[in-house]
Amino acid sequence: MPQTLTIGAVLTAEELAERLAETATQALIDEARLSPKPGLVDSRSSGAHQDLTLDLMVRSARSLTSTFYLLALHSWQRPADIALRQEVGRLGRAGEAQMMAETGGVNTHRGAIWAMGLLVSAVAMQPEALLPQTIAQRAAKIAALPDAFSPKKFSKGSHAVQRYQVPGAREEAQSGFPHIIERALPQLHHSRTRGAGESEAQVDALLAVMTTLADTCVLSRGGLPALKAMHQGARAVLEAGGTSTMAGKQRLRHLEQRMLADNASPGGAADLLAATLFLDRVSVA
Repeated sequence: MPQTLTIGAVLTAEELAERLAETATQALIDEARLSPKPGLVDSRSSGAHQDLTLDLMVRSARSLTSTFYLLALHSWQRPADIALRQEVGRLGRAGEAQMMAETGGVNTHRGAIWAMGLLVSAVAMQPEALLPQTIAQRAAKIAALPDAFSPKKFSKGSHAVQRYQVPGAREEAQSGFPHIIERALPQLHHSRTRGAGESEAQVDALLAVMTTLADTCVLSRGGLPALKAMHQGARAVLEAGGTSTMAGKQRLRHLEQRMLADNASPGGAADLLAATLFLDRVSVA
């Protein structure tokens, strides 16, 4: 099991920010390297992506360390108000620009900056209260506030939200990250308890998200048929006992074959898995 972050009362704002930034960055790297992940970049291949590699994902994650540090530092013991929301938005956009410069304009972690950035800020706001649900609810309070400086541009994800009338990354955050709190974290802990290896438990947690998430990355690439196939395939793996069983491994291969045929990549689920790993390492259940 990965080492958890110990947050003591004697930590200064700078010390806490450094530890949170390191933990968030490592969670992104661990998610990228985790294998096997259907349709996603992992240690085996680039999945359904033509423009992404594992090396690029790792470099992108490391480019965001300074962003997470600043988010934690500026959120230290602050209330969720308009001023904090605008500062989080400003730092997130600066981090995105830094990421794009590192990747040559390839969107590697835009969604992860949103989810992880909110959770990093939420921990720093009240580092003595580390229940996963309370961290997620603090993040939701930030996400629910307006940011007058947010640019009015449409991403592929927002187009999918509008076209298919489904909740997107913004709604997931504003609802307190239910796919993390109600699905990924419980599955991660359940698989560990049942004796799964750490990588298997993490893939199971990813699949738990994939059973119900309206993943806009999948919708953008394959539409509703690909999303339905993802939901059914992920559910089938978990119903077979997860990726630590032979039946589960076989169904995972079937799911991967279908997602590659659909050119579908569950990038939204991957962002939530990275955020799950972060919460697992900083929170006290």
